[in-house]
Amino acid sequence: MPLYECVLIARSEITQQQVDVIADDVTARLEGEGGAVKKREYWGLRNLAYRIKKNRKGHYVLLGLEAESTSINEMERLLGLNEDILRFMTLRVDEIEEAPSAPLSRKGDDRDRGFRGPKPAGRFDSGRRRGPEDREEFRARDEFRTDRDDDLVEED
Repeated sequence: MPLYECVLIARSEITQQQVDVIADDVTARLEGEGGAVKKREYWGLRNLAYRIKKNRKGHYVLLGLEAESTSINEMERLLGLNEDILRFMTLRVDEIEEAPSAPLSRKGDDRDRGFRGPKPAGRFDSGRRRGPEDREEFRARDEFRTDRDDDLVEED
């Protein structure tokens, strides 16, 4: 039987349990027609690149399927009728990889970054906010005053 990968994007208003129910329905229908679900991954609630039906986020699910093309067509028809599914895409593949997919493997890498080194110096040395009295013209004026005051003291 041919192999397929299907990615579903569900509305963000539903819970993860409701997304699992949708995936279970797809699994039950395919197994009833002689197919099988070889891989199932929940990628989580993620930001969408653009708004889809007024939604900014969606629950992503990847399904690795082994089924006939007629079963896949029926599954796609039912997913299109489901109001909780924003988008889906099904592709035929040569093999279904057992390793975690890219979004799941990348999630672990982001958290294990560790120390990246000291931050480079910015525009100012200390990073503190400087007020108007720290401007160069005020510092020069203050230096001039102290030199002049020292001269006055020495004359006495």
